[in-house]
Amino acid sequence: MNRLRIKKRISLAFLGTFIVLCFAVLFLNSKAAPSRDTLVVGVPTDRCPVFYVDPVSYETVGIGVDLIKKVADEAGYDVEIATITEPNLKEALDNNEYDIVMPFGSSIQSAKGKNTIVTENIMETPFTLVTIKDGTLPTLNSLKIGMPVSLKGVSETVQKLHPGMKIVYYDDIGESVKGLKRGEVDALLNNSYVWSYVLQKPSYINLHVQPSAMFSMGFKAGTVDTIEGREIIKRLDTGISKIKETQVEAITLDYTTRRLYHYDIFDYLYLYGAFIILGTLLFAAVIGTMVFRQRSISLIQEERVRRLIDHDELTDVYSMNGFRKRVEEILRKNPSVPYFLSYNNIVDFKFINDSFGKETGDKLLKFWAKISKEILSDDEAIGRVTSDQFVILRRIEGNARIYEDEKDVVEPVNNYLISLGKNFKVQICSGIYVITPDDIQNMDVDHMIDFARIAERKLRESGKTGFEFYNLNQWESKKRAVEIVGHLSSAIESGEVQVWYQPQVDFSTNKIIGAEALCRWAHGNLGWISPGEFIPALENSGKIYELDCFVWEKVCQDLHRWNTVGKRMTISVNVSRNDIEENPNIHLLFVGLIRKYDLGFD
Repeated sequence: MNRLRIKKRISLAFLGTFIVLCFAVLFLNSKAAPSRDTLVVGVPTDRCPVFYVDPVSYETVGIGVDLIKKVADEAGYDVEIATITEPNLKEALDNNEYDIVMPFGSSIQSAKGKNTIVTENIMETPFTLVTIKDGTLPTLNSLKIGMPVSLKGVSETVQKLHPGMKIVYYDDIGESVKGLKRGEVDALLNNSYVWSYVLQKPSYINLHVQPSAMFSMGFKAGTVDTIEGREIIKRLDTGISKIKETQVEAITLDYTTRRLYHYDIFDYLYLYGAFIILGTLLFAAVIGTMVFRQRSISLIQEERVRRLIDHDELTDVYSMNGFRKRVEEILRKNPSVPYFLSYNNIVDFKFINDSFGKETGDKLLKFWAKISKEILSDDEAIGRVTSDQFVILRRIEGNARIYEDEKDVVEPVNNYLISLGKNFKVQICSGIYVITPDDIQNMDVDHMIDFARIAERKLRESGKTGFEFYNLNQWESKKRAVEIVGHLSSAIESGEVQVWYQPQVDFSTNKIIGAEALCRWAHGNLGWISPGEFIPALENSGKIYELDCFVWEKVCQDLHRWNTVGKRMTISVNVSRNDIEENPNIHLLFVGLIRKYDLGFD
């Protein structure tokens, strides 16, 4: 038992000793390892593939970054890459946040005039001129070149190499290309690596690299000439001396063989703009056609629904809904035109359907509707109430119109079944309501139809056929007014209408000082018509202007005749509001009459 205990203690002692020795070695190694300084390197990021921001990692990378990291590592530095925020390298040199700034071709003065020192050459950077394709290029010393303002530090080296070269600065490469295309400069200058990236842009296809106009510049890091700066440059030069040419070439080749340029939307528009526009137009045309077709289908469906609502499917006349709307529209449009509304019903239509079949009954209704529509004008209407009942809006044009309708419509309907070889005469009962001015003022089409229906039912219940008036007095009055209005022109020509003069007497002298022109009408059929009857009829129909023109002309003729025999008279004539509405320049009419008949304006 004691022997086992001793072995266990010896094992624990060995294990503890081993652990202590390991910690001691680690501690001594950490003390022996030299510390590495961190070098902050300020670089631009607009010079892909030399310096640029990786779109995935968002870190600053490129040929220059890899090279300076390699050099710094050989010199014992850790590197922190910082993007310069200054507009150019000269101003970046004055920023103490950067230990070194790059790239430089040679030492230059900072923006504040401080002297600088640069490292040995890390690599040779080929600089190339780019021009518009097929453009002529002057000699280098007489060139006017464009450069981004961020290359202002490089421009000093360029001008040392080519003193006669004029340099124009632009905000970026894109602006410099625009300047070249506008003819502001002869060529653009940048390093070949940058051009290999930039010229991948499709819209720069007309830019051309001038291979004969190439020169190389150094690729160096620089800082302000101070003791600390010299120490940094000295250490970096040591690192540069350890870098092999093959390592530089490998890094350069790695970046220049990558497809670093990524098309933006404008590049795609430039490449495929015509196809995109054509495709868009085609797509728009397809969508437009679909929308138009859908709209057309909708309109057709709406029209179909409207027709179903406003038209009777069997007879293709107005339904009651459509008839109401159409009658209201016609009456409001023609308030002075006399109209009547008839309610028409076939006697014993159920017997016709039962005896000859529903199809025959339907054909009878369609025949009635068809011949009725043929005689109606655009400002008249017909509608189907239900089954065999129709309503018709018709202008009043005297008894002759009713007899014509009987001949053209009623008689053919009466004989329809007989014409089919069936021994049955169709009978129609019609109720007529004459529309009054109050009906137009207080529009209620159903109310008018009800009056016509009452007259039809009264006639049907009496066992008679034909037509019956609801308001016979109105019919006679309207019919007489139609006769008056329709006969006016021929009455004037035939002399039925006469101008009479009612003397105007000055009671102080008992002398006639003038007269008032009055109109009298001896109608060939109606006899003497009172002005109280024919003047309102003519005013309501809009024909009063024709009568007044006749009176004015007749008065001027008589005045001229009296003047020639030395009888000067003054005659008063009537001018109504209707006349002025008919002829707003009515004063010119009177001036014309006065001149025509040589009358004085006094």
